[in-house]
Amino acid sequence: MRVNLSVVVPTFNEERRIAETVRAILAYLPARYPSFEVIVADDGSGDGTRRIVTGLIRDGCPITLLGGGEHRGKGHAVRRGVLATSGDLVVITDADAAIPIQQVEKLAAAINRGSDIVIGSRRLDPSRATVRPPGSREVFGWIFNLLVQATVLRGIWDTQCGFKLFRGPVARRLFPRGVIDGFAFDVEILSLAAREGYASTEVLVEWSHVPHSSVRLIRDGASMLRDLTRIVTSSHHPPPSYPQHAPGVHQDAGENESPGGPGDALAHAADGE
Repeated sequence: MRVNLSVVVPTFNEERRIAETVRAILAYLPARYPSFEVIVADDGSGDGTRRIVTGLIRDGCPITLLGGGEHRGKGHAVRRGVLATSGDLVVITDADAAIPIQQVEKLAAAINRGSDIVIGSRRLDPSRATVRPPGSREVFGWIFNLLVQATVLRGIWDTQCGFKLFRGPVARRLFPRGVIDGFAFDVEILSLAAREGYASTEVLVEWSHVPHSSVRLIRDGASMLRDLTRIVTSSHHPPPSYPQHAPGVHQDAGENESPGGPGDALAHAADGE
């Protein structure tokens, strides 16, 4: 059966909330989309994350668990998860459910308007956050984004938001080329996409800061800056501006989509058509 939507959930030590997040996804999708898949991509969790997800599978939850073993980073987990997808569209969402899965409707609407990649954005209107993150994390986020804007990618204001929707063939073309295993993988993928002319847009999403994040500001912030340097030095061109709202939709040879594209198919399913 053709899969309309693939959901990739990267995890690392998420035993406190992964069951609730997965159940929320599975409660929402069946009534909206005729065919979907949920892939939990674990990054070598040392707690009970894998045991809990395995228990959900034994209870009949239609999900797939990938990963385990060595902890390599969120970028590696997401890459592995995306490459296991088969959906017309691929959404990546964090295990903390800071952005509810229902927000995928906003992103799918932008796909219908011609985008290849849609980024859930918190920075288009930060006041919409129901709970704000600690000041130090918010400041680092702004500084990192300014560096991204100045060096590799202009035009995207929230590269690090963990809620993104891709046309499936686009995601499966870009992610195998990624080499960044850490949190800066988003910048690498979006930079690759920009250079290939894929169209993107940012969409304002409702979000809240969820405590007990696995991100450690000093350790992971330093790693992100190092990875940004790798991305910059691997490029021999000026920072591209991201194509916005391009009228045409890029399709890979041999991966044609149905008339109207997968976004239309999802919209029809969501409307009960």
